[in-house]
Amino acid sequence: MTTVALPGRRRGAIAVDTWWMTARRLKVFLAQPAYLIITLIQPVIWLFLFGNLFRRVVELPGFGAASYLDYLVPGVVVMSAVSTNMWAGMGMLEEIERGTLNRFLTTPVRRGAIVNATVVEQAVGTVVQSVIVIALGWLAGADYPGGFGGVLVLTAAAVLLGTVFSAFSNVIGMLVRQRESIIGINTFLLLPLTFLSSVFMVADLMPEWMRTVAGVNPVEWAVVAGREALAADPDWGTVLSRGGWLLALATAAVLLSIRTFRSYQRSV
Repeated sequence: MTTVALPGRRRGAIAVDTWWMTARRLKVFLAQPAYLIITLIQPVIWLFLFGNLFRRVVELPGFGAASYLDYLVPGVVVMSAVSTNMWAGMGMLEEIERGTLNRFLTTPVRRGAIVNATVVEQAVGTVVQSVIVIALGWLAGADYPGGFGGVLVLTAAAVLLGTVFSAFSNVIGMLVRQRESIIGINTFLLLPLTFLSSVFMVADLMPEWMRTVAGVNPVEWAVVAGREALAADPDWGTVLSRGGWLLALATAAVLLSIRTFRSYQRSV
């Protein structure tokens, strides 16, 4: 496992420790080019696979979008954030199994930084993925009337949603400490969370019960915020409300992961 020397002064803010721990994890990630390529290519495959498969649904009465690609890009950005970040717990579990995590407990590094580094690493990956999907969508003909500001909001919504799932994934990794459990939970959640939202289909064409579930689905919050921000005439009240819900949930998830890590620390 690659390590990075921690700064000598230990009285700095937790952000300093988080930066050093994140840099260490990013070096490990970049040292695995095959995994890096797969992580970046997968959302591109989704974009063009689903874009071609469902492109004629815009002909349905009430769909309300001239181009399915315009509609799909925010959905793929959000779906990628979910599918990538929900595996963060596997990295935490690997650190536990190798004993790396326990060795860091003997250093002066702040405990919150140890667990938050995984979340920040995933956030960096989410930004890169989002930029690639948005750029390729634009090259393929997608239109973003909301301009650069809309793109920033979409990316921020994806990062907040990814933070929710990466933090909760860390919690699961520290609690169950079994790869099979993490795989099972992720496999069970990914498709229901995606299809119980407007990632692929407008909410007005969903059954009523699905619209009700989508209203409390954080994936839907991110999709609605990002898609609305990219519109020609955004409803900023909707953007701010959905973004606020995401921020509150992400904050709660991070605090829970830190609390769970402290419980883990007391158990070793």
